[in-house]
Amino acid sequence: MIETTEGDRAFPPALADVARVEFDYDDGEGVDFEPYDAFDSAEETTDWLRHWTGNHQLDGDAYRVFGQDGTGGLAALWRVRPDRPLAEQPVVFLGSEGERGVVAANLSDFLWVLADGLGPMEVVEHEEYDARPNPVLTELAERHASTPRRSTRDIVTAARSEFPTFSEDLDALCR
Repeated sequence: MIETTEGDRAFPPALADVARVEFDYDDGEGVDFEPYDAFDSAEETTDWLRHWTGNHQLDGDAYRVFGQDGTGGLAALWRVRPDRPLAEQPVVFLGSEGERGVVAANLSDFLWVLADGLGPMEVVEHEEYDARPNPVLTELAERHASTPRRSTRDIVTAARSEFPTFSEDLDALCR
């Protein structure tokens, strides 16, 4: 079993701080996000990806899963930028019913999405991003973010422009 606290599985300090925040689902009006305090193991990630795609030849090495929604959809860092640290990898969401999308181009931008009162599932499943600023998450983003604050719409638009074939690339992996 690969340890989830060493090497490229070391949990970024910003995500450790996010894991200490309680997200209020508020009967569907809040944020449906349950952050983890460590990445899923390599084995858990591989098992999930194989079941999600139906392709049992895959491994989950391209993903570092760090949270979920209430239905089991997963938020992950997608290791698509070779030789770049985890904090510079895009954040993606893969829902339990096949929903998927790029949420932010990097961890820093993801912190600003959270500060706007939105989670990964809300960004992927909705086209309107009604900001409900969260003071706790805003302070966390101000402490950890290396990118300037921008609207969720600008963050998502930029990320999806940079990775326009994410969904199609996943479809190609499905069996």
